[in-house]
Amino acid sequence: MERDQVRLSKRLAFVLRHDPGSAGLVLDPNGWVDVDALLAALHMTRPVLDAVVDSNDKRRYAIRRGPDGRDQIRASQGHSVTVDLDLIPVPPPDVLFHGTSAHALAAIRSQGLLPGARHHVHLSPDRPTALRVGRRRAGPVALLAVDAAAMAGAGHAFFVSDNGVWLTAHVPPTYLTVL
Repeated sequence: MERDQVRLSKRLAFVLRHDPGSAGLVLDPNGWVDVDALLAALHMTRPVLDAVVDSNDKRRYAIRRGPDGRDQIRASQGHSVTVDLDLIPVPPPDVLFHGTSAHALAAIRSQGLLPGARHHVHLSPDRPTALRVGRRRAGPVALLAVDAAAMAGAGHAFFVSDNGVWLTAHVPPTYLTVL
């Protein structure tokens, strides 16, 4: 993405995931907002919005036709505001992955993976994706394998967001292996 698109993508993520009120917007219970209202609030054009959405390699945003026939947009996951993404539990693959800062390993070994201010822990379906996520933080990266099959067998629910990110409420340390 170009520098302007990155800046706009970060603004979209902030508004759609954390503080819609900062742009004078209100998300519906499922996190959707009218595209035209978003465009007006952020002083964007539809072609610019479409370019940001289409060029986002993580597919952070979903656009749909709303019940009123107007286009709506939402963030696919990662909200700190209350939304119901209408996710349905699905059986996970045997192993999922999580990339993080190596500095967080001591806390992870004692508490597991926690969602923090978000609704879910985010997991990746493969090592390269988890490493890319982990590299967003400064310093060395730690790669963790999650025994998702054992977690599911013990009753933990897993979901998949619109953009393929695996979500769960918490990963206890017993299901983690540092790779």
